[in-house]
Parts: sequence; structure tokens; C-alpha cells
Amino acid sequence: MDSNRKISIIVGILILVAYSILGSNNPNEKMLGMFFEVTSGLSVIVIAVLMFPFLRPFGEKLSLCYLALKGVEGILMLIAGVLFFIHTASFLDLRDKIYLLHGYIFAVPAMIFYYLLYKSKLIPRWLSAWGGVASILLVIVNLMELLGVISGLEILYLPIVLNEIVLAIWLMLKGFDLSATKSAEKI
Repeated sequence: MDSNRKISIIVGILILVAYSILGSNNPNEKMLGMFFEVTSGLSVIVIAVLMFPFLRPFGEKLSLCYLALKGVEGILMLIAGVLFFIHTASFLDLRDKIYLLHGYIFAVPAMIFYYLLYKSKLIPRWLSAWGGVASILLVIVNLMELLGVISGLEILYLPIVLNEIVLAIWLMLKGFDLSATKSAEKI
């Protein structure tokens, strides 16, 4: 198995790890909660670092922006994990605010990510288009919640979550279409 195939498998696994661990938050287990949130934050950062070389040929500035924003997102998740461990009312309130900010930050690099995946053809275009539409929906929902127009529409997060799960499975089973990167290198 070549290194690119291994990377696609690792990225797929890390996507699933980030989502499953983030969703398994137990408020009574401080150490476990911190471990889960820190692991999820580190997964986000590692995914961005591993994907950067694949995305860079299709937009260096956008790829750098994606990498930086995912770094910020991951660091916020690490901080949230530490705040969860400290577990005082004020720190838990701050943690909640960090996760609200995290939701807004997640949407922008997701749009960049799926745009670069669409442009690169590293994965099927239907999958990257789905991710792009889902991330735009997430931006709209976040803006509407921020402006107080709507609230409590967590169901509208479902398209991006499902997309990322399908993406993870695709990467683990099929990997990247490396003919896309070879054609970009010829340009």
C-alpha cells in the first residue's frame, strides 16, 4: 500500500474519530471529557496537515487559508477540552461560547475544503458538491442563528455531518483519485 493510500485511510479514520468522540461528551467524567475533546481537536489539525499537500496544487492561498482556519478550530477544541476538565461554572460557560465560535469557524474552512476537493477531483464531484452545498447551508444557518432570526435548527447540521461520514468511508475504502494530482502537476 503506497503512502497516499495510507494517508486517505488515516484521514477517513480521523474524520470519524473527530465526530464520534465529539459526540460522546459525558459531563460527569472530567478526565474522559477532556481526553475526548482534545483528541477531537488534534484530529482536526492532523486532517488539515495531511490534506494540505493534496489540496495545494489546486489553490495554494486557499489551501493555506484552510490549513490556518482548521488550526484555529483545532486549538479552540483543545482549549475547550481543558476548560471542560477545570469544570467550574464560568469555565463551562466559556467552553460553550468557544463551541459556538467553533461552529462558525468550522463552516468557512469546510467551504474551502469542498471547493478544493471539487476542483481537484480527488474524490467524486458529487461528494465534494454535496459537501460544498452542506457547508454553505451551515454558513446560512449559523448567520441566521447569530442574527437571532432562527434558533434550535440543529437538524440543518445533518447534511454536513452525513457528508463527512460518507467522505470518511469513501477515503477509507476508495482513497484519492491520484490521477487528479498528476494532471495538476503537468499544468
